[in-house]
Amino acid sequence: MPNLTKRIVDALQHDPRSDVFLWDTELRGFGVRVKPSGTRTFLIQYRNAERRTRRFVIGQYGVLTVEIARDLAKKQLASVVDGGDPSAKRRAARDGMTVAEVCDWYLAEAESGRLLGRNRRPIKASSVAGDRSRIEQHIKPLIWTRVVSHLRLAEIERLQGDIAAGKTARSRRAAGRGGRTSGGAGAAARAISTLRSLLNHARRLGLIEQSPANGVRVIASTKLKRRLSAGEVRHLGKVMLQMEREGEHPTGLAAIRALLLTGFRRMEALGMRKTWLEQEGNCVAFPDTKSGPQLRAAGDAAMACLVEQADRSTSAFVFPADWGDGHFVGLVRVLDRVCARAGLTDVTPHTLRHTFASIAASLGFSELTISGLLGHAPRGVTQRYVHLDTALVIAAVRFLRRSRGSWMAGS
Repeated sequence: MPNLTKRIVDALQHDPRSDVFLWDTELRGFGVRVKPSGTRTFLIQYRNAERRTRRFVIGQYGVLTVEIARDLAKKQLASVVDGGDPSAKRRAARDGMTVAEVCDWYLAEAESGRLLGRNRRPIKASSVAGDRSRIEQHIKPLIWTRVVSHLRLAEIERLQGDIAAGKTARSRRAAGRGGRTSGGAGAAARAISTLRSLLNHARRLGLIEQSPANGVRVIASTKLKRRLSAGEVRHLGKVMLQMEREGEHPTGLAAIRALLLTGFRRMEALGMRKTWLEQEGNCVAFPDTKSGPQLRAAGDAAMACLVEQADRSTSAFVFPADWGDGHFVGLVRVLDRVCARAGLTDVTPHTLRHTFASIAASLGFSELTISGLLGHAPRGVTQRYVHLDTALVIAAVRFLRRSRGSWMAGS
């Protein structure tokens, strides 16, 4: 066999019935193939770790010179000596899982409870529902066909920029409820966080070799600083009384009062069941929260509000829906109407939670006590060992007895 040169490759004749091969004498395994069409391509032939013969195409003659092709062949054959398999690697890259396939795998595994979250417990159904929404509304529409192994960090950050710019935003459907998909920085950051998390799950369990999202810079969230002053709370209470007399939704008004008096998260309050109320102990026993099962303190005024609301219906929920067996869902609309009447802007259900914490701090309660009242997860070893339930109940009762007359007057 001759040493491959440009002259020899140019002189090769094609066979219209089959491929023609010519192998280099200097570099064993390096050769050129002439297809029946006359196309010439450089390739290597080798045995992998399983002693199976494999061929790997280097590139087409004309695009590559003989010298460049020989250099590339040396690198690939050197990887074979180290146990590599260039052909298998290329095939895996070409046929690897797409973003859509990894997303579908993640949702199926998470919904079945087989994936553990940061707290080493199965990912919550509410979290999976949020992930599904972000996958279907933002991630899949833009990169669903991409092979994960081909993705690069720059592409993922570009995806974040596209979502932030509103590329996946959709207006509300003409008929029916829902259907609105908003872009923006917040939606982009949450979508990229979801993508990074599911790719890390796939990498950890061996579906992909590495996550292309490692090192991605997620858009920083804007910290919500809005909270109501004591004067604003008193004014809000007076407006709520007036609107109650005018026929405003009583369940919505009761939910607003409950959030101000307890600091509970919106869905903790709205999803609260009557069986969770422990009136004698001044607490609510949540079987599950963002931080797991919790016994959350509630003062006299808060318990009175919750018990009174619970006695208004036969529903299993403290704040029942207007129809059906579910819980109330119109809190935001009621709060918007109340705040519009009161002349208060930028008030959300989470603002009421911030307000509770802010007033508790102004009354001198410690950060640890406030953290427990709000149901935050313990951040250190000490907090995990300290049993705060009784102390928090006492603190909440004292807090709300001292403060009810001053900051909830009129409500």
